Amino acid sequence: MGIVKEKFGTTKCGKDVYAYTLTNTNGMQAKVINFGAILVNLLVPDKDGSLADVVLGYDTLEDYYENGDFFGATIGPSANRIAGASFEIDGQTYRLDVNDGGNNLHSHKEEGYHKRVWDVEEGTNSVTFTLEGKDGEMGFPGNKKISVTYSLSDDNGLKLSYHASADANTVLNLTNHTYFNLAGHKGGSIEDHLLRLDASRYTPVIPGSIPTGKIAQVAGTPMDFTRKKPIGQDIHEDCEQLKIGQGYDHNFVIDGADGTLREIAEAEDIKSGRKMKVFTTLPGVQFYAGNCIGKKNGKEGVSYGPRVGFCLETQYYPDNIHHPDFPQAVFGPGKDYDSVTVYQFV
Repeated sequence: MGIVKEKFGTTKCGKDVYAYTLTNTNGMQAKVINFGAILVNLLVPDKDGSLADVVLGYDTLEDYYENGDFFGATIGPSANRIAGASFEIDGQTYRLDVNDGGNNLHSHKEEGYHKRVWDVEEGTNSVTFTLEGKDGEMGFPGNKKISVTYSLSDDNGLKLSYHASADANTVLNLTNHTYFNLAGHKGGSIEDHLLRLDASRYTPVIPGSIPTGKIAQVAGTPMDFTRKKPIGQDIHEDCEQLKIGQGYDHNFVIDGADGTLREIAEAEDIKSGRKMKVFTTLPGVQFYAGNCIGKKNGKEGVSYGPRVGFCLETQYYPDNIHHPDFPQAVFGPGKDYDSVTVYQFV
């Protein structure tokens, strides 16, 4: 147990960036940095007790300056997509960065929270990252205070606790964009990984991956993960939804979501024996099969490409601000944002 702090690099503007390694009594380790509140390494034992790093990422700070795939990053103030890169709150229209066709994706690719240097407070076996966002920054209203705490338990649970407040009504939809490969980040394709999602419904999308506003049943479609199956089993089916996302890149509606912490998913790599359970308090999860990971060298010089990692990004549904029937990610005076997500390895 405990935390090891070491320098990870220096930003272009001269700020030092540090890595914080959390270790539990089983030898599991999580390394996070205060640039982007990014999860850089996650060492998890296999069925024989051998450790492997199960998240995609980079070895150097400089590689995270680009990070077009958002490896390991804390996304904010608003994750996922907002149609038309604009929204209205309290009768006023706010315009965001147009960075994904005509829409907004992950707030801002250069100024988003994944490219910020966060302040740090160390706990016993936790690290809390904090930052402040100014009114109008990236187009979002309200002065904001944001925190995310990473903690590691002895039952191999990596817990992410988020809190945010704002002095005006604004959109707050925070998530973590880690790509997992339970065979290890060197493990190649994740299409053989088994996945179960406790989601009998999902939000279909139009081109641009913007929700239609409908909530559809997964039964009888390739979107059905209510029983564990290989990620690649149906990913090549002749299905309009899969064509739009070039595979799975959809928000799934968590069954019975009520704001309490509940198990919502389980992934498994049979060869290594590693299983990951996911718990969250949030109503949705974006399952992204890594369809569009660009060809690049990651940690240890390993060649990354499409579908070598998958994401389970807990969230409010994408573009909820334009769909009043969706759970709303609008927070402000008298209504703070709070959520918890746990990735537990069994």
